[in-house]
Amino acid sequence: MAQYSGGCDHIRTHSDHEPIDKHTCHCSVCKSVTGQPTTEVIFFNHADVVVDNPDKLNRQPFNANNPDGPLELCTCADCGTPIMLDDKERRVKAIVPNLMGYDPATLQTTYHAFYDAATGVPKPDDGRPVYEGLRPDFVWPNPA
Repeated sequence: MAQYSGGCDHIRTHSDHEPIDKHTCHCSVCKSVTGQPTTEVIFFNHADVVVDNPDKLNRQPFNANNPDGPLELCTCADCGTPIMLDDKERRVKAIVPNLMGYDPATLQTTYHAFYDAATGVPKPDDGRPVYEGLRPDFVWPNPA
């Protein structure tokens, strides 16, 4: 059995590898797409997430304001469940545990990303670091 797994009844995703980044996202795109005030986002190296039945994925731009951007929201063609974010540049696959069938308890985030004080939202004070972007030491992996 895979260390991490999710998906829906029609498409399963799984990985036996550790994520390369785990952050609570405060960006406007995540808020718009998920309807959540913050979103727990887990990055895996692109090749580390296996997708069963990839032919059943519907793909649409993740960011409606940047339809040619690198991230695509992949949903199940049968039931509409969000399955993952796929990077067209093949660097990462991103999982939102609470929406994509993963156990959020096994994928705890380690910091806050894309926090913007100008939004008027109070700065998080849960003891985890807060950044205006991804953590400063994050390096995008080479394409798979």
